[in-house]
Amino acid sequence: MPDVWIGFNSRDRQRYWWRTGILMLALAGVVVAMSLTTHEPGKWWWVGGVGVFSVVAVFSTINSIYGRVLLTATGLEFRTLVSRRVVPWSEVARVEKRQRVSRSGIWWDLRVVRVHGRSLTIPGTFTNRMMDTELERKQAVIQERWSLAIGG
Repeated sequence: MPDVWIGFNSRDRQRYWWRTGILMLALAGVVVAMSLTTHEPGKWWWVGGVGVFSVVAVFSTINSIYGRVLLTATGLEFRTLVSRRVVPWSEVARVEKRQRVSRSGIWWDLRVVRVHGRSLTIPGTFTNRMMDTELERKQAVIQERWSLAIGG
């Protein structure tokens, strides 16, 4: 069987870029408003803190948008902007769909639960669509590859 990539398609990547752009503009607006309206001597600590938080939030979002997983015969190869990791199929206990509730809505993503070690979120799988056929397809492909690899 050929290797399969799991990640966002170009349409979803573009949609998340729009959200990232709006987030960047909002955070930049907060930094500018804080720097112009606060006249305290320690205001630059707050402006710098919000600025650093903004950079981390945007970088994390970009990392999530471009992160992908390669499904091979031997395991999963996680590839993001900042890291590379290989998880052999023998270390996988299950693949689960996780739901997270926040103020901005309900989000789902896929996680690899390992036999030993912490669970890993699969990049390119988060969505806020309740019935996302693309997420279901990705989960089915991962489950199928895992089942074939372990002989089950």
